[in-house]
Amino acid sequence: MAGSTSKTIHDIFQSMEYGPSSSSTATAQAWLESQSRALGLFIDGKFVRSADRQTCNVTDSSGGPVCSTVCAVDEDASLSVSSGASGFKAWSALPSHLRAKTLLKLVSGLQRHGQCLSELCDLAQSPSSPSVLVRLLQYYSGWAQLRDSLIPDWTPRGVVVVVVSDDCSLYSLMLKVLPALAMGNAVVAIPGVGTAPPVLLLAQLFVEAGLPAGVLNVVTGNVLSLGSKVAQNPHVSYVTYSGNKKDGEILCRATAGMGVPVSLSLSLGATCPFIIFESADIDSAVDGVIETAFKKNREYQWMLCVQESVLDSVVARLKVRMAGMKSVPLLAEGDRRLVDAAVQEAQQQGAMLIQPCPPPSSGAAYPPTVLCGVAPSCTCVVTPSPGPLLPLLSFRSHGEGVTLGNHSPHGQAASLWTEDLTLALEAAKSLSVGTVWVNSHSVMDPSLPISGHKESGNCIDGGKEGLFQFLRPSSSPPLPRSSPASVDYSKFGTAASAAIIPEGSNSSSTPRSYLQYVGGKQCKSESGSSVCVLAPGGTVLAYCPDGGRKDVRNAVEAAIKVQPGWMKKSPVARAQCLFSLAETLELKRRDMAVSLHSQTGLSLEKADMEVELSIAQLCDWAARCDKERGGVPSVPQSGSALSIPEALGVVGVVLPDSSPLLSMVSLLAAAVAMGNAVVVVPSPKYPLPALEFIQVLQSSDLPGGVVSIITGGRDQLTQALANHSVIKAVWYWGSMEGCQFLQHTCASPLKSLWLHCQEEDGERDWAQPHASLLEEMWRQAVQWKSVWIPTA
Repeated sequence: MAGSTSKTIHDIFQSMEYGPSSSSTATAQAWLESQSRALGLFIDGKFVRSADRQTCNVTDSSGGPVCSTVCAVDEDASLSVSSGASGFKAWSALPSHLRAKTLLKLVSGLQRHGQCLSELCDLAQSPSSPSVLVRLLQYYSGWAQLRDSLIPDWTPRGVVVVVVSDDCSLYSLMLKVLPALAMGNAVVAIPGVGTAPPVLLLAQLFVEAGLPAGVLNVVTGNVLSLGSKVAQNPHVSYVTYSGNKKDGEILCRATAGMGVPVSLSLSLGATCPFIIFESADIDSAVDGVIETAFKKNREYQWMLCVQESVLDSVVARLKVRMAGMKSVPLLAEGDRRLVDAAVQEAQQQGAMLIQPCPPPSSGAAYPPTVLCGVAPSCTCVVTPSPGPLLPLLSFRSHGEGVTLGNHSPHGQAASLWTEDLTLALEAAKSLSVGTVWVNSHSVMDPSLPISGHKESGNCIDGGKEGLFQFLRPSSSPPLPRSSPASVDYSKFGTAASAAIIPEGSNSSSTPRSYLQYVGGKQCKSESGSSVCVLAPGGTVLAYCPDGGRKDVRNAVEAAIKVQPGWMKKSPVARAQCLFSLAETLELKRRDMAVSLHSQTGLSLEKADMEVELSIAQLCDWAARCDKERGGVPSVPQSGSALSIPEALGVVGVVLPDSSPLLSMVSLLAAAVAMGNAVVVVPSPKYPLPALEFIQVLQSSDLPGGVVSIITGGRDQLTQALANHSVIKAVWYWGSMEGCQFLQHTCASPLKSLWLHCQEEDGERDWAQPHASLLEEMWRQAVQWKSVWIPTA
């Protein structure tokens, strides 16, 4: 048509300008008007608005007002949890099929109101697709239906608190809320500012679908202060957080000592490698980079790793593809200063810039920028800025590419590009990340677990594996609640052990002195001191080393040398080593029974039974080595996906006083069977069974360094384990103060924690382990990796 200004498809591809999009928000605006643009809290199945509450403004991408939300106070937090406790009683009492039916009803409601939800997400700068939420609902309604039949002997925790940071997506929030509801829990959701409006709409739709009042409550305000306030309520059973690392650490420390488990998913701000091998389809790989690296709202920060043989080709294609791109709006005005500083530092270190246009002189926008030739230690790689910056690094060999990909302290995800399937699988296995996309990126489905490795979290979301965070073994009582004790974290574990024999004292007339076990060898403690071991009557029975920080350091150094090789051994080979342990323990059965008898006062008959049960536990975990292997879940996308359990690495185990031999063997075998190395701290009260077990370890086929046994003060050794950056998990039986110290300290460097307060929990019956307790041990010993392999 003459005079027409419309562009053809050819014109758009030449200019690479963004095409027109639907900007109507009429449906969302109508819903906001029905709420008078002042959204209240959602408590007990209805909106609650108090006139005396402060409010927070939600703005759109241009800074214009969208609506306001209430800033909840202590009274609101208490009311939401009380409502949740009442709702939990009704919801958990329903048969599984009725809970599933309620969730499925929301699918039709979401389809009817999908346009409103989508517009509301766009207005609040928290984009999310209703179709993705429908898939979440369909998947978890299925698990609600099948929980009792496929996950027997597990029960819901109770009231679960879900906290997400201000910059977290609606999908990340619902990936925690929906499985918690499906398992029969009540949920108190604390969304960020941008996520609050769509979550409040969803809460309203839930009630319309038949969800009992109180089962889902939404409170808004400062997520960190609210999270810690809500966690203080004795009715709360579990807190889970998704967002950035800084806020996650603050929440962990604020809730330490409250007796409530806290898990973290720290995807935001994580640096993820985008690796292009020389065997990749370069055009497709570069298209993938453009699609994911420069989005305004993105879950991950990427670093581009390119094999040197194709580096020039990749750079040339990036320049062509970026030529028509425009500046990307930043999330906040203050982000511009951070972006400018990161670019300036990279240039000072010799980086070359690829930009489609010069940066504007001021304002909250910046052009997509590739920083070519930066060093792995550069700030833009280690702690990336929030803008559209993409550091580009090169590597020579395949192995160097994997090493570069593992350089980041984060371990959330990676994208691999190669046409060589063998290389793809080998690289995927070697990368220390929770999700690997092969020739793809950012593919999500709730059927696969999302598990952050290293500093990217200690929580598993998605898949069957992600359901267990919202359940506890039916045979295990709920965790007791407590108030934080007055703990001086800087001095915890620094006091000297009681009843120490100083170095150089005459021990010729004393009972037997034992040695500890580090790196496959018996040795004294680094301090050279020993502590008294008392018999039940109070007489000195023996002396054992008084281990400390240096002993833990030596044990960990030995473990990191041998653990990668131990993890790579076939499950059959690991099983054979555990069977050899069981055979050796059988040969020393009488000696072990006598040691238990003299140390604990058990009758010889009961002591012999504990040894027998320990042998059975070793055989049981040997048999499990090649049975617990993950799977290939069905996904709606074309292609295949793998769900793989992997070893954590080095695990610190602080043993309980009860059943000193059986508890040690049970926990040690569970960790070692899955490919971990273990640093064991025996009970200070009953250390001799563990020290006698050293002879069993030395006579078995288990490689030296996989297991180390260090005796001494529980607090001193717990402090050393908590502060060692290489240890990935701590399993602890001890005092309330010890549990509180670990929750506070293990927020950074982040560790997985399995905590038990002996004063409150009572004694676990190690002699009759329930199937769900064994399942819990196994799940504590692994982390998960998902691998996506598209076929079209």
